[in-house]
Amino acid sequence: MKRRVFSLLVENTSGVLSRIAGLFTRRGYNIDSITAGVTADERYSRITVVVVEDEIMLEQIEKQLAKLEEVIDIKVLKNGASVCRELVMVKVSVTPETRQEIISVADIFRAKIVDVCTDSLIIELTGNLDKVEAFIKLLEGYEILELARTGVTGLSRGTFDVKILD
Repeated sequence: MKRRVFSLLVENTSGVLSRIAGLFTRRGYNIDSITAGVTADERYSRITVVVVEDEIMLEQIEKQLAKLEEVIDIKVLKNGASVCRELVMVKVSVTPETRQEIISVADIFRAKIVDVCTDSLIIELTGNLDKVEAFIKLLEGYEILELARTGVTGLSRGTFDVKILD
């Protein structure tokens, strides 16, 4: 099974997201992550879909997406040739004994503490999938009260041969 990130440029009209999700539903494909938002040009939206399937199914998905009338462009966002990020917010139960430990974990990952209460912290982290998963795994030893993830979004890198630090 392979993980593929599709970046779709679509017409910004009502029902487009529903039609894209419906394509996956009708064919029995599972969506790991889906995000959508308007672009710099309000006539278009960018929808990022993450799918884990075998190679044959992934090719089929790409072909089916290309057939949709509202889809203007499809890019496969590949490692190294694109920048993909996800945002996660985690509310963690804290005691006076665990507060500093949890803050230290957040600091290691360059996460932000966005809310502090006597019995909990809310931590915000942005990063690639591996970073987000590693962060959540380290917090498993603590009581996670709530967790919200945005899903993956991304863009292909420019054509310049410039190394950007992730």
